Amino acid sequence: MKDSVIEAAGLGLRYGRRQGAWALRDCSFRLPEGRICALVGPNGAGKSTLLLLAAGLVRPTEGTLRTQPRDTLAYVGQDKPLYPQLTIAETLRIGSELNPRHWDAGTAQRIVEAGGLTPDTRVRTLSGGQRTRVALALALGKRPRLLLLDEPMADLDPLARHQLMGELMADAAENGTSVVMSSHIIDELREACDHLLLVNGGRIRLAGPMDEIRAAHRLLTGPAAAVTDLAGHTVIETRTTGRTVAALVRPQGPVDDHTWQTDDATLEELVLAHLRAPDAPPLTLDDSFTTAGAQA
Repeated sequence: MKDSVIEAAGLGLRYGRRQGAWALRDCSFRLPEGRICALVGPNGAGKSTLLLLAAGLVRPTEGTLRTQPRDTLAYVGQDKPLYPQLTIAETLRIGSELNPRHWDAGTAQRIVEAGGLTPDTRVRTLSGGQRTRVALALALGKRPRLLLLDEPMADLDPLARHQLMGELMADAAENGTSVVMSSHIIDELREACDHLLLVNGGRIRLAGPMDEIRAAHRLLTGPAAAVTDLAGHTVIETRTTGRTVAALVRPQGPVDDHTWQTDDATLEELVLAHLRAPDAPPLTLDDSFTTAGAQA
């Protein structure tokens, strides 16, 4: 079993006083080192809260969270706070001074230069996408063991997003960096990530290696009248069109291939089905929390 860079057990966070709303509740999962993890879910699901907890910027209300020491992780939030009056060179110099043991000036400079940015440019003159590049240069220059990214590419155009994502993934692969990245662009995550965390309603709905989660599900198409035959399987969602039903299931045994056409579900189909069916049993696949233990 690989060492984990994040391990949560019964994790929860409630904002406000005793009657405050729960942003996260009863979340248990582990992320093995070296994974590139897609953190997905609708707005308000708890993704940003989970990243803040992992970064050590807020304390949980309940449960436990074990993650990396502060000097071995980097966090880039949605607002990407930078000092507007400083130049890019001055910004990177601060990064170096704050991280004297781990700072990789070459990596930070390479990320900046790949965007066509010059060292004497002041932060206040940068576009949103350029600020993103500088923030990522600071994060990667720290040479983190764990990199936490909250919607990092949201303010980039498609071409710039593709370029910067490629640079980020190449750097992570070269240095063995574990990454947790939230995004609404599922296709982008499918191509870049090998691990999945799906959060909805403040709870973990899916967690584990992406290929294994996909392999645990099947998309079945057949006559609507035969839907009762699926009672022995874990049915996530059914959608009926006329006399035909499409069902996303986690098979608990053989499926009658005379009745049902069986296909693999895409990542987008999996995510959308679980979001449309928030009461479906969750699934956690890893070495610490078994499928049975994660089922409601």
